[in-house]
Amino acid sequence: MKTVFSAGQLAHDPRHEISDGTLKPAVEIPARAEMVRDAVLARGLGEILEPEDFGMEPLARVHDADYLAFLESFWTRWTNAGRSGEAFPFVWPVRGLNIDPVPDHIDGLLGRYSFDAGTPMGEHTFAAARASANSALTAARLVAGGERAAFALCRPPGHHAAADYYGGYCFLNNAAIAAQWLRDAGAERVALLDVDYHHGNGTQAIFYERSDVLFLSVHADPREEYPYFLGHAAETGTGEGAGFTANYPLELGADWDAWSRALEASLARVAQYNPDTLVVSLGLDPYEQDPISRFRLTSDDFTRMGARLAAAGLPTVFVMEGGYAVEALGVNCVNVLAGFEAGS
Repeated sequence: MKTVFSAGQLAHDPRHEISDGTLKPAVEIPARAEMVRDAVLARGLGEILEPEDFGMEPLARVHDADYLAFLESFWTRWTNAGRSGEAFPFVWPVRGLNIDPVPDHIDGLLGRYSFDAGTPMGEHTFAAARASANSALTAARLVAGGERAAFALCRPPGHHAAADYYGGYCFLNNAAIAAQWLRDAGAERVALLDVDYHHGNGTQAIFYERSDVLFLSVHADPREEYPYFLGHAAETGTGEGAGFTANYPLELGADWDAWSRALEASLARVAQYNPDTLVVSLGLDPYEQDPISRFRLTSDDFTRMGARLAAAGLPTVFVMEGGYAVEALGVNCVNVLAGFEAGS
């Protein structure tokens, strides 16, 4: 299986995040991607390719133009305001406040285009996010061109980013961008399965009113876990998208038995939908030792996950999302991919 990755994705290098009400060392760090890259090489999974540059057009197919303009101009605005270092938002247009007109001040813009305080932005954030999106697009092109599967080693991740806001360490929704590109390249139907511990709220929001992309997510119950405000089982789509979103929230502490039952249910929906391509938002944070998650999957369970995904029998684009047990991240990620190849 080919892997797509650019060293440019490492340029986003946050030092801190705000989590549990305090300033803590960042967990979405460049070492995550480096560990996975090294594991891919060590296991001989296949060659690692540099991504192609797809330009801004595929990003604009998913994200609003004003949001992209904000991301692109952020560092200039931040430094012009006399700021330096990492930026965190601190005020948001909640119920009763207006999002229009859009503020001129950088602090207002940060709040307008974000949904949490835990996702720092820096000088190289947008360049790294663009490189990550290009990795997803290149993997999608490989699969559209006949590869059985390809792995986009995306970092920063993407599934929490919606059309016009960032958060959850995510700025551009890599999996959604890949799915949309596949549609534009001729796929009639795409299924997007998110197996990250945290619900892919951004992906759900992007496709919630559409029937051409089936979105499914196996994740921790949002009553108890981030992102809290999306991911409930009752959310099934609206308008033309009614019935084309499926959420499988699980209790904290879920092990392979509980988790795999939800996976089976989601793959049954995928089979019924009969897509041309499957995109997997590959979160590795269901791992039992992940520092910010509370599921109990083992490293061997990730091999089983890959084999079961292969049994779906679909051309598959893997797009990396979360996973913060850095030392085990490479092993768990490659276990999924190797399990998929062994099961193909």
